[in-house]
Amino acid sequence: MDRLAIEHQTVFGLPPVEFVRLAADLGCRHIAVALTGAPHNPHGYAPYSLRADAGLRERTTAAMRDCGVSISLGEGFTVRPGADLRESAADLETMAELGVPRINTVSLDPDLGRSLDQFGVLAEMAGERGMATTVEFAPSLTIKDLDTALAAVHHVGREDFGVLIDTMHLVRSGHSAVDLAAIDPVVIGYVQLSDNTIRQRSSVYREDSVNRMVPGEGEFPLAEILAALPPDVVIGLEVPMLSRAEAGEQTEDRARRCVRGARDLLAAAGVG
Repeated sequence: MDRLAIEHQTVFGLPPVEFVRLAADLGCRHIAVALTGAPHNPHGYAPYSLRADAGLRERTTAAMRDCGVSISLGEGFTVRPGADLRESAADLETMAELGVPRINTVSLDPDLGRSLDQFGVLAEMAGERGMATTVEFAPSLTIKDLDTALAAVHHVGREDFGVLIDTMHLVRSGHSAVDLAAIDPVVIGYVQLSDNTIRQRSSVYREDSVNRMVPGEGEFPLAEILAALPPDVVIGLEVPMLSRAEAGEQTEDRARRCVRGARDLLAAAGVG
């Protein structure tokens, strides 16, 4: 099984058909998508909407079929104050049409109890359409760490609701490979791999999040983390490098370095 995916934040708004072809060229069998382009677009790619453009969905599906690439994760389902994820039904239908097996959610709502209930609503709606759901934690989010994410999984109480492990957020929230090895592996639904410094470089967490490092080039104990993961979980390369992109480094070059670094780490961890 080829475990590597390229995440949509890594390619900064690259349109979907081109994204599929890039993944195939780099030997990756998966991509993670959002229905519209990323907020950062340093290369000036044309805007797109998988939500509104049925023709684009058809072309993307055809490209995936031709290239042997599938979507591993659908992003864009955010809990916000005053909003209701029941309004996401149409987006879930679009994800299901594209063959997405799993969606991811985060919360920006400071009301933890309401966030947990909204996760349950979303997981039920996704499950009705044949999709699993993961919740992502980060120091900048309502679900700030692994323990709170596991509490969310317990609250939702569905077998198709698990945790997404982003290695940057894992390390920056104070967790380690030992913590991963101690939990039930079936809870880990998806992994996003990147590297960075242990200490936050910017005064704003989000700035570090969009300027990450190629796996293996930073300070995170990634080989140990990878060795602690379930052997069949997809590993998405979420490595946005905004400063490098703004300086002119091309998307394909950045993505190629990330794929090479990830494969070296997987080999070093003995999990291939």
